[in-house]
Formats: sequence, C-alpha cells, structure tokens
Amino acid sequence: MSLNAKTKYSGFAMLLHWLIAGLVIAQWLISIRAEDAPTREESGAIMANHFALGVVIFAVVVVRLVWRQISPPPPQNPDHAAWERTLSRIVHFAFYALLLVMPIAGWIALSSFGEPISVWGLFQLPALPVPQNPDLGEQIFELHGASGIALLVLAAFHGLAALKHTFLDKDGTLYRMLPFGSAKG
Repeated sequence: MSLNAKTKYSGFAMLLHWLIAGLVIAQWLISIRAEDAPTREESGAIMANHFALGVVIFAVVVVRLVWRQISPPPPQNPDHAAWERTLSRIVHFAFYALLLVMPIAGWIALSSFGEPISVWGLFQLPALPVPQNPDLGEQIFELHGASGIALLVLAAFHGLAALKHTFLDKDGTLYRMLPFGSAKG
C-alpha cells in the first residue's frame, strides 16, 4: 500500500463513531438508573429520556451510514489475518443492525401500549399503528434489553480488539478512529 493510501477515517466519521459510543453508554446508564428507581413513576420519567435518546441514536446512526456512502472507510489492514478482517466486517454489520433495530423495536413496544415517544418536548413520534397489546410490548422490551446486552458485549469485544491490535500487534488500529497517532495499513 502506498504511503499516501488512506489509513484513517475522516474527522466527521470519527466524531460520529465516538458520539454513538457515548450515547450508547448513556443509554445503558439511564436504563440501570431506571431499574433502580424507587417508584414506577420515577422509573417512567427516567425511561422517557431513554426513549428520546434512542430516537437521537437512530438519527445519528442513519447519518453515519449515509456518511459511509459519501466518504467510504479506509480499507482494512491487509496485514490482519483473513479471519480477523471477516470478523471485523461481521461485528460492524451487527453494530449497525442492532443500532437501527433496537430503537425501532422500542418504538413498536411503546406503540403496543398506545404510547408516543416525546423527544424532550421538542417533538413527538406518534404511536405506530399496531394493535395495543401490552403482553407483546413487554416481550419486545425483553428482546430489546437482551439486544442491549449484546450491543455492550460487542462494544467491549470491539474495544479490546482495537487495543490488542494497537498495543500488542503494534499496528496502530486504534488510531484509525482517532485524530492523532499513526495507523498502519
């Protein structure tokens, strides 16, 4: 690969990556806080933030996917093993799938209770035209929660892989998504 080959993501892609990561962590912390709330009313008020933030995450992920089309990511490091490059593609696909499906599932679940989503009073997403079925809504919320755990496990795996490549393999993989440092490839 030439010295001029693109090895880093664009600054905007980096911003969106780290913004999504921070928002996902905030979502996780909000859901934990809601579970620990002393009353159902307090839990509901906390979860209203979770629902609103889910709308924001969905929008940012859509922007991220559009940006990937406008400004494609750098090629994978050819020095990585074929199985590592394949696993990387699978993990990235799983991230995007979960980050898009989870907010939609949350919206469907809330809609099954006949509830809209208020985005901090700025605007409201109406309940979807689905039959009101609280039992189904609860089941969807359970799947949504399990998907959240899967997302966190993937994120931990993703982070550990980047650290392994950067500090053990010394190939600078982490620096592909940071505005400083040198990425090889």
